[in-house]
Amino acid sequence: MKKMDKALWPILIVSDQIGMKNDSGIWLDRIAEKLIKDQDCSIIYSSSYTDACDIVRSREDLGTVLMDWDLKEAREKTSLKNGVWLDQMAMRYGENHKFSDRMHASALVELIRQINKNIPILLMTSHGSVAEIPSEIFSQINGTVWKFTDTPEFLSGRIERNVLDYTAATLPPFFSELVRYVNEYKYAWHTPGHMGGQGFLRSPSGTAFHKFFGEEVLRADLSISVPELGSLLDHSGLTGDAEKYSASVFGASETYYVLNGTSTVNQIIWRSEVSANENTLVDRNCHKSLNYAMVITDAKPDYMVPLRNKMGIIGPVEFDLIPNKSEDYYKMSALTNSTYDGVCYDVTKVISKLNCAQNWHFDEAWYAYAKFHPIYKDHFSMDVKPQEDKLIFASHSTHKLLTAFSQASMLHIKLPNDIACDAEKTELYKTRFNESYMMHGSTSPQYNMVASLEVASKMMHDNGEVVFDNIIREAIELRRKIVSIKKEQSFNTDETKKWFFDLWQPPEIGEADTIETLLDQQNWLIGPNNKAWHGFDIKTDYAMLDPTKITFTCPGFNSVEGVKATEQGIPAAVVTNYLIDKGIVCEKSDYYSWLLLNSIGTTKGKQGTLISELLKFKALYDSNALLSDVFPTLVHKYPKQYEHKTLKAHCDEMHQAICQLKLLEKMEAAFKSLPKQVVKPRAAYDGVVKGLVSYKTLNEIKASDQEYTAGVMVVPYPPGIPMIMGGESFMYTYKDYENKAKGEFVKNSSVLDYLLMRQDFENAFPGYEGDIHGIERTTDAEGKVLFMTLVPKTNL
Repeated sequence: MKKMDKALWPILIVSDQIGMKNDSGIWLDRIAEKLIKDQDCSIIYSSSYTDACDIVRSREDLGTVLMDWDLKEAREKTSLKNGVWLDQMAMRYGENHKFSDRMHASALVELIRQINKNIPILLMTSHGSVAEIPSEIFSQINGTVWKFTDTPEFLSGRIERNVLDYTAATLPPFFSELVRYVNEYKYAWHTPGHMGGQGFLRSPSGTAFHKFFGEEVLRADLSISVPELGSLLDHSGLTGDAEKYSASVFGASETYYVLNGTSTVNQIIWRSEVSANENTLVDRNCHKSLNYAMVITDAKPDYMVPLRNKMGIIGPVEFDLIPNKSEDYYKMSALTNSTYDGVCYDVTKVISKLNCAQNWHFDEAWYAYAKFHPIYKDHFSMDVKPQEDKLIFASHSTHKLLTAFSQASMLHIKLPNDIACDAEKTELYKTRFNESYMMHGSTSPQYNMVASLEVASKMMHDNGEVVFDNIIREAIELRRKIVSIKKEQSFNTDETKKWFFDLWQPPEIGEADTIETLLDQQNWLIGPNNKAWHGFDIKTDYAMLDPTKITFTCPGFNSVEGVKATEQGIPAAVVTNYLIDKGIVCEKSDYYSWLLLNSIGTTKGKQGTLISELLKFKALYDSNALLSDVFPTLVHKYPKQYEHKTLKAHCDEMHQAICQLKLLEKMEAAFKSLPKQVVKPRAAYDGVVKGLVSYKTLNEIKASDQEYTAGVMVVPYPPGIPMIMGGESFMYTYKDYENKAKGEFVKNSSVLDYLLMRQDFENAFPGYEGDIHGIERTTDAEGKVLFMTLVPKTNL
C-alpha cells in the first residue's frame, strides 16, 4: 500500500490521560503528535474501555489499538451505559468472569480478539504492573509500551510499524499485487481501450464517468496481458493461487472464479458433464439458467417437484415423489439450496435420495455464507464428505450475499475419492472441465472482479464466523421486534386496528427468553411435527429455515395450512410499493408476503427505518388516508381507477379480487403441476432459432382445440423460476411420476389458467404489473392488456 494510506487506518488510543497536564498526559500527547506529524498516521481517542468497546464493534478500519492498562474506569451504578456493557461482557464471557476495575482491560482485549484475530494490540503500562497482567493476555497482544522508558520518537515509530505490517497483511496476494501494479503508474499500451482511465478524459461524458468512479478503479481495470497477475483461463499464477485460497476457505477441492454471474457457473457445470440425450434430474424450482443449461446440452430432464404452502411460499422438494430410478440413471441432478424463501436442505440426509444421479449439483447462489456459522451445520454442499464416485458441484453468487462485485461468482467442486487420489484421473478431469470453463469464460476478465472474489474469501477466513454470528443475531432481533409490535397492537380497543404484519417463522422465535437459545439449529427445523407454522406436507425432518431470510406476511389469510380468506386483507404489493417510495427495496414480493435479506450489508439503521415505515403505513391505513396522499404518482397516472379512493378501500378491493380470481390457489396448482413434455427444451429452442414459432395470446391458446406447447420458458421474475418449459404442453399434465413413466397424462391447463387470472388482475389494477419472462403484452381495441407468448406454428 502507498505510504499515504496509513491515514486511512487510524490508531485507536484508549487512555484517560489524553490531554491531561501531567507526566502521563504530556508523554502520550508527544507520541500522538509524532504519529500525526512525522508518521502521517491518524488517531481516534477514547477515554474509557466502554467507549472503546463501541468503537471496536463499529469500525473495521482500525490500524492498531494502543490501550492503557492502568486506566481506572469507574463502575458507578448511575452509569447505565457502563452497567449495560458489564452485563454484555458477563453474557459473552460467563457470569463467573470477574469484571473488576483492573479486569476491564482484559475484557476489552478478549472482545477485540473475538472480532479481529489479527489487529495489533499494544498495552501501555507502568514499571510495576507487569505482574498484574494475566499470561493469557500477553498471548493475545502484540507488544507492550512501557511508560516513560523509550522516547516518543522511538515509540511512535514502533506503533507506525505495527500499522504498516497489519495493513499490508490485510491484502490477500492477488489484490496486493494489483494494488502494487496500479501504483507503479505505468504507461499502458494494451487493452482496455481507455488505458487506465485516460480515454474517458477526451469528452465531457467520459470525464463525468471518470470523476464518478475515480482514477484507481479505472487504472485497476487491466487486460489479460498482465503476466504479474496470472491467468484466469488456465488458473495460473496469482489468479490460480487466489482460486486455491478460496477453495480452502469454502471447503472445496477446487474453486473457480466465474465473472459472468452464477447463471454462467451453472452452464459451465452442466456443459462439463452432460451430453445430448442424457437423463437429468432437476429441481422444478431451479433458476432459469439451469433450464437454459438443458437447452445447451440437449439433456432429457425429469423434475423434482417442490412443495408450496397455501400462501405461495416455496418449500423443499418432496423426495418421496422423485422417480424411482436405478443408481446413476441420471447423469446430473440439480437441487436449489437454499430456496428463494430460505428453506435449506440437510444435505447429509438428502444425498441418499440422489444416488440415482452420477453427479450432484447444488445451486447455492443465495447461500454462500453457510460454512461460516454452526447453525447451518450439515446444510450446505461443501460440508459433505468426498464421495466414492460422485462429483459434487456448488454454485455461489458471491456477489449476492457476500461482498464480491456484481456478476462475480464462484464454482466449487468436491472431487470423488477415485479422482482425488489418482493424478492421471485428476488431470483428465481438469482438462475436460476447463474446456467447458474456457467455452463460457471471457478472454478479457475484469481484474477488479477477481480481486473482489479473493477479498470476499479473505474476509470470511479472517472473521466470517463473527460477522455472521452478528448478522444472525440482528436478524433474530428484528424478527422478535416485529412479533413484539404485533402483540402490542393486539391490545388496541378498536378491532379494526388490532392488526400488524407478521413473520413466517416458528412461533418459538418470538417466545424465547434470549437470543442465545435461538442460535441452536433445532429451533429452525422444518418437519412434519411443526406444519402449523410452515404449511408444507413434509414427511421427515430434512430442511430448516435460514434465519437471515425474513419473510413478512400481511393480513388476508388465517393459516398457511388450510388458507381461508379473512375479511380484512392487505396485499403485499401495496406495502412493498409504499416501502419502495420510502427508499426501502424488498427482494421479492408475493400476494400476501414479501422477502427481506438480512445480509452482510444490513445495518441497524436499515432495520430501524423499516420498522418506522411499517408503523407509518399502518397509521395511514388505519386513518383511512387518501390514496392520492400515499401514492400520488399512481393516482395521477391512473385517475380512472384510483382517484378519490382511500388506502384502505384500495387494499380491500385488491384483496377481494385476489380471492375472487383465486390467484393463490391457481398459482399453487400451476407451480405444482408437471406439464406434459412434448419435446425436449433444446428442440423447442431450435424451433425459435429457425423461426418456426409465432406469438399467440393466452386467450387464443385457451379457446383453441389445438394442443399448444410453449416455445420458450415462462418465468415470473423474481424469483426466476419457470412455470412451464419450452416444449411443454399448456393443455396437459402428468398426474404423477408413475403416469409420466407410462407416458400417461390428463387434461390440465393450470399454468395457462393462472396466467389468464394474472392478466385479469393486472387489467383491474394497472401499475401492479409483474415481470414475467416469456410473456409479452399487447392491447386489444378496448385498451385491455393481453398476455401473449411464443408457440410453434405447427404441432411438434
